[in-house]
Amino acid sequence: MKKLLSLVLAVMMLAAMAAASADAVKTTPSIAIVVAGSLGDRSFYDSANEGIAKLAADFGTETKVIECKEDASMYENALFEAAKECDIIAAVGWQFWDALAADDGILTDPAYADKKFLFIDNALDEIPENLMCITYAQNQGSFLAGYIAAKLSKSGIVGAVGGADADTINDFLVGYEAGAKYANPDAQMQKQYANTYEDPAKGKECALALYSGGCDVVFAVAGKTGEGVFEAAAEFGNGVLAVGVDGDQKYINPDIIICSMVKEVGKSIYDVVSDPDTYFKGGTTWEADMATGYIDVVYGTEDMTQQVSDELKAEVEEIKAKIISGEIVVPTAFN
Repeated sequence: MKKLLSLVLAVMMLAAMAAASADAVKTTPSIAIVVAGSLGDRSFYDSANEGIAKLAADFGTETKVIECKEDASMYENALFEAAKECDIIAAVGWQFWDALAADDGILTDPAYADKKFLFIDNALDEIPENLMCITYAQNQGSFLAGYIAAKLSKSGIVGAVGGADADTINDFLVGYEAGAKYANPDAQMQKQYANTYEDPAKGKECALALYSGGCDVVFAVAGKTGEGVFEAAAEFGNGVLAVGVDGDQKYINPDIIICSMVKEVGKSIYDVVSDPDTYFKGGTTWEADMATGYIDVVYGTEDMTQQVSDELKAEVEEIKAKIISGEIVVPTAFN
């Protein structure tokens, strides 16, 4: 009889746990990401998508993706479309500033007063309570990338291809140049703007111009356009190298890409949505800097070609600690 009672209690306990688990899944907010460009960049937008894919895998979260493909006329309507279906809407890209700041936009529409919004990679001047902005200290991670680039450069000239002449992109470039000069005060930095995040051919054209001009390490800061930088490095030869961005891109071409400056966009979205009561802070801007662990430099996996020596990696860790402590203050393109 005691054994039977124990078995019944065990079954009831398992049933209760299963019900609790099911309830947890049901109460997880649904999330839509509206990306200014398109997926397939293997960096910024794909990182955001990986974040919601992990939410779906871990919690059964309902997710939606809307790609605007750099069509500015879509930005505002895409946010409204997403808000019709999901609890949390993440505008992924600094380009959504005008759509979110509009007086008669999605944030002020009473029909969507119960929705929560995330602005990824930018922040409004005045932030309403239904919006949380997340910015990233890409200048800090880019400082490390610039340091590595200058240390490996034989010409003393490093380069960068930016997707646009915009504050967010320039924040990468300012940090990158500062890091290069920290490694070598005589280092020079050249840059090209592709004016698109969707065109690898344009990125290749820009990178070839930089390599031809004497750069031997080029930082790709241009989304899908940046993949052209890696193609250019492989085609140009002569030992030229490249630096990846946003995600760990070394796997794309381990013999060319020495490291990647990562912004954990997907992880930041995952954290907010998986525990919104803790992480969602309406009316505020969360700066994910190096101290938070959301900004770093990575080198692919150990089985890949490692152009960066263990000694140089150790130097980078020391510099990282100095940035976190405030001993090194990295310049920024923002006021």
